[in-house]
Amino acid sequence: MKNIISCMMWSVIVLMTLSRAAQAQYSGHGADSVSLEKLLLYAAPALPVAMSNKLTKMMEVAAPGMGMLSPDKKTLYFSWKVTGQSHVWKIDGPQKFPVQVTSGADAVSLKEIAPNGKFLILSKDVNGQENPGLYKLDVKTGLMTELYRKEKVQVASSFITSDSKYLFITANDKKPDSYSTYKMNIETRELEIIYEGDGNWYVADQLNDGQSLLFVKYNGGRINEWYKYDVASRKMEPILGQGEANDYDVVFSAQKDEYIVLVAQDDFKKIYSYKNKKFKLLTDPKLQFDISSMSMDYKRNRITYEINRDGYTELKAMDAKNFKPIQLPQFKQADHVFAGSTTKDGQVTMLGIITAQSPRVSYSYDWVTGKLIQWVLPSSPEVDLSSFAKAELMYYEAQDKTHIPMFVRYPKGCKESKDCPVIVHFHGGPEAQSQPGFSSILQTMVDFGFIVVEPNVRGSDGYGKKWIDLDNGPLRENVITDIPDAATWIKNNWKNKSGRSPKIGVMGWSYGGYSTLMAMTRFAGSYDAGVALVGMSNLNSFLMNTAPYRRILRISEYGDPEKDKEALKKLSPITYVDQVKGPLMIIQGANDPRVPVGEAIQMHEIMKKKGLKSELIIFANEGHGSAKKENQILEIGNTIEFFKKHLDTK
Repeated sequence: MKNIISCMMWSVIVLMTLSRAAQAQYSGHGADSVSLEKLLLYAAPALPVAMSNKLTKMMEVAAPGMGMLSPDKKTLYFSWKVTGQSHVWKIDGPQKFPVQVTSGADAVSLKEIAPNGKFLILSKDVNGQENPGLYKLDVKTGLMTELYRKEKVQVASSFITSDSKYLFITANDKKPDSYSTYKMNIETRELEIIYEGDGNWYVADQLNDGQSLLFVKYNGGRINEWYKYDVASRKMEPILGQGEANDYDVVFSAQKDEYIVLVAQDDFKKIYSYKNKKFKLLTDPKLQFDISSMSMDYKRNRITYEINRDGYTELKAMDAKNFKPIQLPQFKQADHVFAGSTTKDGQVTMLGIITAQSPRVSYSYDWVTGKLIQWVLPSSPEVDLSSFAKAELMYYEAQDKTHIPMFVRYPKGCKESKDCPVIVHFHGGPEAQSQPGFSSILQTMVDFGFIVVEPNVRGSDGYGKKWIDLDNGPLRENVITDIPDAATWIKNNWKNKSGRSPKIGVMGWSYGGYSTLMAMTRFAGSYDAGVALVGMSNLNSFLMNTAPYRRILRISEYGDPEKDKEALKKLSPITYVDQVKGPLMIIQGANDPRVPVGEAIQMHEIMKKKGLKSELIIFANEGHGSAKKENQILEIGNTIEFFKKHLDTK
């Protein structure tokens, strides 16, 4: 009897401990939620000179964005991080000398080129806060003027009217979790309310200079509804998704009262026409891969779409009126081929090509002449791109015998000797996908002797609807073991000649950071060391403190903090902090609106109180991942130094 009572008391103590650990230790998000004292305490340590120099060179391997052509097709405007921060550049002719258009410490992105070619619409964020403002840049004078910016408000450009006088925008200025649509007079900056949204409403397409708008309302990360809105009458007409839990992508068709829809009617996403509430399949019915995206040009002449074939991207096109296939140029050895922006007249589209040994290269493709022109040359000073490891598609077996795809990059000789440490990198999302292609960051890890493994666990994108839905809400409990199973498979299958398994580190950003924390807590002992970057430590506190506009998007993925409280606690790394065995490094941006900085601080401080090995780095001027080059170098450099120390590499 005494033993039974003792066991009961012990169970109660354990449950109370877990409950206390799972409670939030903070509130809010952003720099206001963390003290200056802690920002100074957890500033990134300096790197050894050799590491800093190595990463500086690797970070200078910079691919320019695909960009947008001016209406006269003589100038290409594009983004580029070659200076250490993303800014807008221009080039007046193919392979001419590029000229920087914007400057400053914060990221600037190109959103629109005015149809008259006289100005650009730019978006500029501050320190990763994700509350960007919109600006107009005069291409003749180079001067930038503010069009719209408010503290703690997100604003986005939708489109410019053909007379270059009006800009349609969306902003969550009335409520932080809801977006309204406005028509702005660009000259006076006067705003006309077009639609006051309750929830996540965005303009997805338009007809006749905004007389008809195609709205999408997001009810979850991959749950949306679509509406046609007549601006003059203010009439909202439901089109698709109402009362469903489905993920659609929709554009207006070239035909009246018809829509082009990308959706998974069975397991894989395909393209359909939709009219009179009836779907008609337009793409190959036998295709057993997702079509990941599609786009329609302004003139509605062509539909371009991208097929995700086991993580590799193929570009296809069809006529928007008769839906017949259109032949495209072929790029040998390309891991990915993408379509970018198309000129308003529909004649020229920008194409992007990525290989394992080259950053993205962009071309303009003339649909009339078939001419392909490379505009900007990527730079790679003092870096031998031919030495970059090519990612190999492999599979590991989970404990229930499911085969999980993974991409593996080997240092020279490591595949044969099996005598090298391993870093397992889990992607973010979670509805994302690790893919092959070019990565200077992963190559740096390879150069330091690490085998880099990137699994696409159940819940990843690119493998059909059934696969991506396997981790929704409480279902995550059924597949979370894909995390330790990767380490188990590697230990059992990559033993060296002496029969010794490699040491294994684990890392990831965002959901990959969460996966890392789960690997080091609930599945302690699976991995020898971990680096969690901008990851969630407590799903309950994360959902309560993430930015309001994101909360509904994440609840559909992880669960409701009220209805699913116990399931979320069971799936929170902080619940299992007492089980930690290996060293952990946590890296976070103070301004992160997605994963609050408090997620990192609470995890680190609980570990320190328990005498566990934990290091914390907070970047005071970053958000959800580092954007500034100097911080990226510190972030990646400290990650590699941590793994060098704890995985016993030379």
